[in-house]
Amino acid sequence: MADIIQLLPDHVANQIAAGEVVQRPASVVKELLENAIDAGADTIKLIIKDAGKTLVQVIDNGKGMSNTDARLSFERHATSKIRNAEDLFQLHTKGFRGEALASIAAIAHVELKTKQEQDDVGNTLIIEGSKVTSQEVVVTPTGTSVSVKNLFFNIPARRNFLKSDTVELRHVIDEFHRVALAHSNISFAMYNNGSESFNLPISNYRQRIVNIFGNKINEKLVPVEEDTEVLKISGFVGKPEFAKKTRGEQFFFVNNRFVKSAYLNHAIASAFEGLLKNGTYPSYFLNLTVNPQTIDINIHPTKTEIKFDDEHTLYALLRSAVKHSLGQFNIAPVLDFERDPNLDTPYSFKKDSTNAPKVEVDKSFNPFQNEETSKARAVTYKKEPTTSWESLYVGLESKGNDSKSDFTEIQFESEERTASIFDDDKQVEKTHTTYQLHNKYIVSAIKSGMLVIDQHRAHQRILYEDFLNNLTIKEAASQQLLFPLQLHFSPQDITIINQLKVDLEHTGFVFSSVKEELVEITGVPVGVPESEVSIILEQLISDVENEVPESHFSASDLLAKSMAKSLAIKTGQSLQKDEQEHLVNKLFACKEPNVSPTNRTTFVTMSVDELDKKFI
Repeated sequence: MADIIQLLPDHVANQIAAGEVVQRPASVVKELLENAIDAGADTIKLIIKDAGKTLVQVIDNGKGMSNTDARLSFERHATSKIRNAEDLFQLHTKGFRGEALASIAAIAHVELKTKQEQDDVGNTLIIEGSKVTSQEVVVTPTGTSVSVKNLFFNIPARRNFLKSDTVELRHVIDEFHRVALAHSNISFAMYNNGSESFNLPISNYRQRIVNIFGNKINEKLVPVEEDTEVLKISGFVGKPEFAKKTRGEQFFFVNNRFVKSAYLNHAIASAFEGLLKNGTYPSYFLNLTVNPQTIDINIHPTKTEIKFDDEHTLYALLRSAVKHSLGQFNIAPVLDFERDPNLDTPYSFKKDSTNAPKVEVDKSFNPFQNEETSKARAVTYKKEPTTSWESLYVGLESKGNDSKSDFTEIQFESEERTASIFDDDKQVEKTHTTYQLHNKYIVSAIKSGMLVIDQHRAHQRILYEDFLNNLTIKEAASQQLLFPLQLHFSPQDITIINQLKVDLEHTGFVFSSVKEELVEITGVPVGVPESEVSIILEQLISDVENEVPESHFSASDLLAKSMAKSLAIKTGQSLQKDEQEHLVNKLFACKEPNVSPTNRTTFVTMSVDELDKKFI
């Protein structure tokens, strides 16, 4: 039989590698930014068009490449970072696998311009689908510029799997944040469709966080510092009262590389135990420095996952360091629950010495010295006699009526009683047919048996259809706030709010102003508590950033789903009998009462026959 195993062509192998390394435009951004950092650049620019689908360009002022290096950089497993297998456990750079540029060039149009400082001119290289179409001398500044155009042009199936521009741009910004936060000693700038999104000068770590997430975050940060032989920790955690419903502001950096670690995240969560509300997550921006020999960062193609030699020690150190910082800055509660913080010495007076209070006593005072004078000063109250109580009622006789009134006859006003149209005149009391089970389900009797309703999902369906109806007819009632509500958001969140502002106004929100980092609201939809407004907007922003677009996707539908999810009755909330019946009646008045907005079952039925079988 003929041989059936053969080597794959290079362009096919590169496309397969691209499937692991390049999943979306954000993957290209990550690889190019890391290459620019490894080149020793201190100024890096990122230019994006159409969320990276049309163009991703990274310009740096690093050391550049020679003509030969420029050509070799697009070959598979070509790298300047390692020489042998042992170097994998002594990594101090970003890109070391040697697959990034080769994978990117296999599925896009790539243009590379590079020049070294000692050279007068540089080189330009144009590659389309792994094929070098041009390599020429060009005049260019010192450093490297890589332009990736028309991503997945030769793999249309992969391009169809990309999400909407809003979602893809969110992923690009996330990668930009991760790289920029890890290197505050480098200046970064990002341009999206011709407009500047970020301009981050060289600064310290705290200022870099503020420049990315807005000035308001500065007051939320608690510093964390710990230095041991095994691990060095530096960075910040957010105060518990500013915890969010989403995990957006959670960053771990190990040796200046962003990583995802559920194990370390659990250490932070345990440090915040007892300080957070249910369903909220703390913010943290933590840098961990460990010996490169004790970690393996080559276990995942994107290098975002990491393996530690001694995870238990790192867990304990991280948890104790965060707990210590929360206690040091009086964030965590103290053990003395009877302590009144209002009686604490103000910080500005802690170094001042206190004076002992003095009490002046008249030593010559004798309370028994002059008893007569004391008696004279005493005031005596006498009780007036009540023998003439009849005089209190003199003059109360009615002047217009000569005849004296007596109370022998008393008449009461009463409502007229209407006879019942039924023979049986007994009053039938209203009976409630619902019962709440474990503050989660509503049980109701029906003709065929029993109905069990999930109160959270049912209320989501009710609110969803109400909000969708208001968005469609563009008429919604709004309740005005006594004082304007001011909410602070990051610049990228403000951009999303501006996109949804018109639809939000149709649901009942009234915006007085939307500025760079501040949103001022003067009216909210009827029934929405003022304390829930910030939660609703945060959840909405998160849903817009992460929602998977479908064929019937629309902003109104997403907005209605997000608001219904935020305002629906939660599991564990006790309901009165009238509230239970109202929920049941409203649910079955909906167009689709069977499922929630997220296509989950809202109720189940159990017939009498099924119940009878349980007792057989």
